[in-house]
Amino acid sequence: MSTVRIRHLKASDEKIFMANIGRSRELHRSWVQVPTSAKTFERYVQEMNTADDQAYVAIRADTQEMVGVVELQDIFRGDFQNAYLIYYGFAGQLKQGLMRQAVQKVIAKAFGSLKLHRLEANIQPANLSSIALIKACGFEKEGLSRQFLRKNGEWRDHERWSLLNEPPPLDERDGE
Repeated sequence: MSTVRIRHLKASDEKIFMANIGRSRELHRSWVQVPTSAKTFERYVQEMNTADDQAYVAIRADTQEMVGVVELQDIFRGDFQNAYLIYYGFAGQLKQGLMRQAVQKVIAKAFGSLKLHRLEANIQPANLSSIALIKACGFEKEGLSRQFLRKNGEWRDHERWSLLNEPPPLDERDGE
């Protein structure tokens, strides 16, 4: 039984989201940039509820607590059919498999109703927890992008991980 559900992030999530961000400040500092004020949260919700960018909040089924956020950014159509997968959990909700479930649900949505072909996650090499999560979700490492993204004023290297929406080889399919 699933212990996490996902839904689009909404403006009405502001108070709970910002409280979680406050408790998770040290956790996120090196890895991800998140809204830190009511104004930046409002802009974030507007930007992340479009055809090109979507943010899903993960909610625990048992306590209704916010677990974290999974984003699909820069959703490309046409011959590319790709999006960047970004995720972050909140303090007190980690190391329980909850973010893994949330990421897997967003992957299912990306490859299901959104009909994407490829997802890419870019992760700093020292972020071992994030790398373990993405590996557990079936992503494969493609390489290293040097000085790929600027975080806290510094250009940082990122490992590039991808997952393709392709059927398993014929010998691995059930009933075929």
